[in-house]
Amino acid sequence: MRKLPVEIVSSTLAVTTLFYPWHLPVWAIFVAWAGTFAAGGPKPEVLRKIWPTMAIGNVTACLIVLLFGLASQNLTGASLTVAHCVILFCLNGGMMALGRFEPLSFIPGMFFGFASFFATYFGGFGPAPKDPFVALAAVAAMNALGPIYAILTAKFGAHHHPAPQSAAATAPARS
Repeated sequence: MRKLPVEIVSSTLAVTTLFYPWHLPVWAIFVAWAGTFAAGGPKPEVLRKIWPTMAIGNVTACLIVLLFGLASQNLTGASLTVAHCVILFCLNGGMMALGRFEPLSFIPGMFFGFASFFATYFGGFGPAPKDPFVALAAVAAMNALGPIYAILTAKFGAHHHPAPQSAAATAPARS
């Protein structure tokens, strides 16, 4: 089967994101899609590391939002600032420490998920804006679709390779 140019396949897939309902964070698909290719493409070993690490990042960011909210209900001023620092330091550090275990060693995937959750929650995306649990479900679904879009891109798209530059274009200038 002859493949279509990757630009056609990718653009067609991008158009499908216009039809997702409920103000879902479709850009999280693009984060995970690009992240899949940045990690080496939609190969089994990449998929095994990107899906769980994005989910860990999603959950960690949700826990941070929940704990920040709890701290904000009980503390003010400098105590609140210190609590926020401790929460962020401990949860972010704990998340990254999971990267010491081989199946979870793809720390960039954690941050794809981490950043995607915060953007979803604070951006008011999803069917119930500012609900951390709905934001978690929405962003986890969208991040999970990104590698699927990468699989489809690789399966149906023919990647181009830049043409080599001519010798005249690459020769050093003479003075």
